[in-house]
Amino acid sequence: MSIADEAHLRRPTESLQGQHGDFIVFVDESGDHSLDNVSEEYPIFVLALCVFRIESYIQAACPALQQFKFRFWGHDQIVLHERELRKPRHDFSILQNPETRDQFFPALTKVLEEAEFTIIASIIDKKALRQSSRGANPYHLALQFTLERLHHHLRKHGQESKSTHIIVERRGKREDDELELEFLRICDGRNYECKSLPFRLVMRDKQCNAAGLQLADLVARPLGMMHLRPGQANRTHPIIQAKLRKGPNGEARGYGLKIFPS
Repeated sequence: MSIADEAHLRRPTESLQGQHGDFIVFVDESGDHSLDNVSEEYPIFVLALCVFRIESYIQAACPALQQFKFRFWGHDQIVLHERELRKPRHDFSILQNPETRDQFFPALTKVLEEAEFTIIASIIDKKALRQSSRGANPYHLALQFTLERLHHHLRKHGQESKSTHIIVERRGKREDDELELEFLRICDGRNYECKSLPFRLVMRDKQCNAAGLQLADLVARPLGMMHLRPGQANRTHPIIQAKLRKGPNGEARGYGLKIFPS
């Protein structure tokens, strides 16, 4: 069913123009959402939301990432990709120099650590999902779980009636259309509380050079590896753990992190 076929779905924040909230959310994914061929090495799908106060994002996170890029490249037109940091080529070939690499990763870790944002994420176990509910879409499930928890998080900050923009990376026309439709369905009431959620979806190409999308990219796969290999040391894992949304008992599970099925 196309978006046009479901034109009756109300875009949940059209009535909230001019009432923008204090937060902005950037989203990235790790792993593919197909259940047809599940990778033995990475049998999960991760969706990570990075929730920034707009003021802090503008005044601190963006300038810090920009300064980092000028330090190592002499310009700020580089778009960071976690995959290319692991397997450097092209613009990232500077990391083949051991001296540069030894300075680069601690500096990038510092940018990530000092950026003030909250992580809300969902990890979908694709093998278990395929056995329990073959028709379910891992991306759509993860989106619902994270948007529900985002709503709770923003409500505690007095943002329940304000419009919050959710920035996601474009993936292709068919995928984008399906995502927009599912987003509208969830925000229109297909969620745990059957409530209207005041979120607006914004799709942008990764090359738009948004600091928030790049920071989210640095979070998604390491979060998945934390789940798959909890004992494996990684400099970003303590940072991610600290930024995950926590409940009253200090636990992230169920509050900032939903693992499904579990």
